[in-house]
Amino acid sequence: MSAHSGTKAIVAALLANLSIAAAKFVAWAFSGSSSMLAEGVHSLADSSNQGLLLLGGKRAKRAASEEHPFGYGRERYIYSFLVAIVLFSLGGLFAVYEGYHKISDPHPVEHWYWPVGVLVFGIIAEIFSFRTAIKEANAVRGDQSWVEFVRHAKAPELPVILLEDLGALLGLVLALGGVGLALLTGNGVWDGVGTVCIGVLLVVIAIVLAVETKSLLLGESAGRADLAAIRAAMVDGEAVTGIIHMRTLHLGPEELLVAAKIAVRHDDTAEEVARAIDAAEQRVRGAVPTARVIYLEPDLLRTEPQVGEATATP
Repeated sequence: MSAHSGTKAIVAALLANLSIAAAKFVAWAFSGSSSMLAEGVHSLADSSNQGLLLLGGKRAKRAASEEHPFGYGRERYIYSFLVAIVLFSLGGLFAVYEGYHKISDPHPVEHWYWPVGVLVFGIIAEIFSFRTAIKEANAVRGDQSWVEFVRHAKAPELPVILLEDLGALLGLVLALGGVGLALLTGNGVWDGVGTVCIGVLLVVIAIVLAVETKSLLLGESAGRADLAAIRAAMVDGEAVTGIIHMRTLHLGPEELLVAAKIAVRHDDTAEEVARAIDAAEQRVRGAVPTARVIYLEPDLLRTEPQVGEATATP
């Protein structure tokens, strides 16, 4: 995924959430609905999250420095983790608290046309935002299922936006259900129940985001397809006869570090080994363009090589 592939989805979600947040707070002021207040805070949290993603993408583009020789690509992971924290605290916990407060002290929903109208508008706006995110994700997810895409994507922005938009849509439906039941029964407790459900939904989504982003922060290897392509490109069967062991690490979504000990022939000269290493690096970069940092150590093969690799797999 390129650095710009998720920007359109982020901007679309930001514009949608800002307009929806303003409408929700107006509806809350007129109706007193706790579901509307929770949804307003939810949209405000989502808007701040999109701002964090844009900021992280900008900061990640900084050039490498002496203090950070591998660059700042992981800034995007850090800001995505902050998104999970904001969604959990500002969105989820606030909604649970507000819902509990409304259940403890229920009051009827006033001026029902405000919350219902705003929720319908919000659903329509979120559908357009969600469609944009799905279109952007479909361009890069290949034959992966949606669950696989969220779990294994190395660029965090689109999975974050997809889960946020999904949570926003489900939250709006829950809010509409809570307000609707409160209006039908005349009992404001249902408004509080809907608010608690929104909070629980946001907490679950935030936990999923935190777990997946934590894995990226710790450092993930290349995907299976890239690993296979790297192995196939590195071994030519002539100068490089096998891979003794190899490690890969994502320095950022579009930058991969490859370190390997490769097997060379025992009678090759130093010049021949150097040419073999240069050629192997060129082949790997051609096969996997994100493999930008490559360290290869030549050694003698002491066991019979297996298909493209000798004694260990990464």
